Amino acid sequence: MTLCPIALAVGCKKCPAFKICPLKTVIGDYQPESEAPSPAGGQPARHPGKHSGKRAGKRSGRPKRRK
Repeated sequence: MTLCPIALAVGCKKCPAFKICPLKTVIGDYQPESEAPSPAGGQPARHPGKHSGKRAGKRSGRPKRRK
């Protein structure tokens, strides 16, 4: 049940105190993503590719020594 007046008016995510609010799940309308139903019906979401991300394409480790 939503008791917070800001959550009633505009929703928890639009509240200026959203990041620091300790009661957003108690008196607000915020539902954490872990409790929300997953898109694949119980299956975790998969990433688009094996080599996607911030470090994709970069060499890792030290360069090889030349003899």
